Amino acid sequence: MKIGEKIKRLRIKRALTQEELANRCELSKGFISQIERDLTSPSIATLVDILESLGTNLKDFFNETMDEKIVFRKEDVFEKESEYLHHVIRWIVPNSQKNLMEPIVINLEVGGRSEEDNPHDGEEFGYILSGSVYIHLGNEKYKAKKDESFYFKPTVTHSISNAGKTRASVLWVSTPPSF
Repeated sequence: MKIGEKIKRLRIKRALTQEELANRCELSKGFISQIERDLTSPSIATLVDILESLGTNLKDFFNETMDEKIVFRKEDVFEKESEYLHHVIRWIVPNSQKNLMEPIVINLEVGGRSEEDNPHDGEEFGYILSGSVYIHLGNEKYKAKKDESFYFKPTVTHSISNAGKTRASVLWVSTPPSF
């Protein structure tokens, strides 16, 4: 954790200048600048004063979660291939298992299918990016093609399979995470 960067973000969030923060803490503007650029570290007592001036305390300052990542790039994606089921799953939001929903892209080769998932709480949503798929819900089967979507509560065993003669690609979001 870069303490200086975090102090700067809090200062800006509170709409304070370096000089205003310095005055509140009885420090110099230059010292605040050096802290924010991580060129120097404040003593614990000084850090406590700065944090109190920013409306927080040591416990909350250090217990805050890391900044939430908003944009995920190609290099963030994790891929898993199943030769047996003829599919490739791409986790497009890394570590999404810890979130409320888990988006993946699943590519189903001809004859490919997802693993069967048992009933669970939550919801399932999918958007067909290419090809066509069957959505299997218990003993029922529904077909969806490119630019169509599916949505259901997973109260029965469920899966999808490729319904066509070309590869199918589906953006699939599950809550809670189950992939």
